[in-house]
Amino acid sequence: MIALGCDHGGYNLMREIKSLLDGKNLEYRDFGTFSEDSCDYPDYAKPVADAVASGECARGILVCGTGIGMSIAANKVRGIRAALCGDCFSAEATRLHNDANILCLGARVTGPGLALKIVEVFLSTEFEGGRHTRRVEKIAELER
Repeated sequence: MIALGCDHGGYNLMREIKSLLDGKNLEYRDFGTFSEDSCDYPDYAKPVADAVASGECARGILVCGTGIGMSIAANKVRGIRAALCGDCFSAEATRLHNDANILCLGARVTGPGLALKIVEVFLSTEFEGGRHTRRVEKIAELER
């Protein structure tokens, strides 16, 4: 299951992401927001990050205006490796090398066509392991 969250700035892009996931029959849990009314991104980053960190959801996707605020907030939760991606190469690399478990997108800086491709790459790429496992473990050490 995929955890989804956005603020008002990411609301319209998140609607498109949900349509993509529906078309691929991928299950998700939507933590909101559910309108374009102004709201605070940490209120949506936290429940998504908690769901991923607890194992309730395998991965997460967060969207705000730039993706920066969501990535900062989500990365405060132990066990989260949230990556802001604006291109497909970064989405693939962060899964292969960093085992990123949350994708952050900026709806005001990444067009919907590219954003949907980034989502597809992020969700279809598995962690490479090997030498990268040691590095991910060092990141976990920083949290302790």
